[in-house]
Amino acid sequence: MNKTIAVAWTGASGLPYGLRLVDCLLAAGCKVWLMYSQAAQIVAKQETDLVLPSQPREAQRLLAERFNDHQGRLTVFGRDDWNAPPASGSNPPDAYVICPCTMGTLAEVAAGTAKDLITRAADVVLKEGRPLILVPRETPLSSLHLENMLKLSRAGAVILPPNPGFYHRPQNIDGLVDFVVARILDRLAVPHALMSRWGGD
Repeated sequence: MNKTIAVAWTGASGLPYGLRLVDCLLAAGCKVWLMYSQAAQIVAKQETDLVLPSQPREAQRLLAERFNDHQGRLTVFGRDDWNAPPASGSNPPDAYVICPCTMGTLAEVAAGTAKDLITRAADVVLKEGRPLILVPRETPLSSLHLENMLKLSRAGAVILPPNPGFYHRPQNIDGLVDFVVARILDRLAVPHALMSRWGGD
């Protein structure tokens, strides 16, 4: 698969979703452009014991080893790298997923502030008509959260909260994570075998 998918990890709880998503995209043959926030570095350590380096090159070496990326499909960009491809409509990704997505990031995307590469990339894919998927991890949701989500939905973004189902009888946390990642991959039209289909054999 020759798709290029941009992925951002922000500081909401839910880094296991983001890690599994990148793993599956690379396994499917996609190129992945990865960005992450400073808060995501904190959450990664808290939730997965993963220490994400601040330098993109160091992060790329670490994550390429973690994901067995021997083909060089993963590229890590710094959040202030304005020369990176996701910053321009002349070279947008095929789709962009912010997973997990903080309410602060969601609000910035809704406002079009584009203060760093993470939010600028969202601005780019929206204006270029490419798929934007936001995976907001927060509860309960305030009126402001809901209004921002509605605004983004009307602008063409997909709001995909990480709400796992239980009809597939998950046996562990990995099963819950895979349910959500499967829904993201479906929206990206990326093949996977993470779980059986409803009504399937």
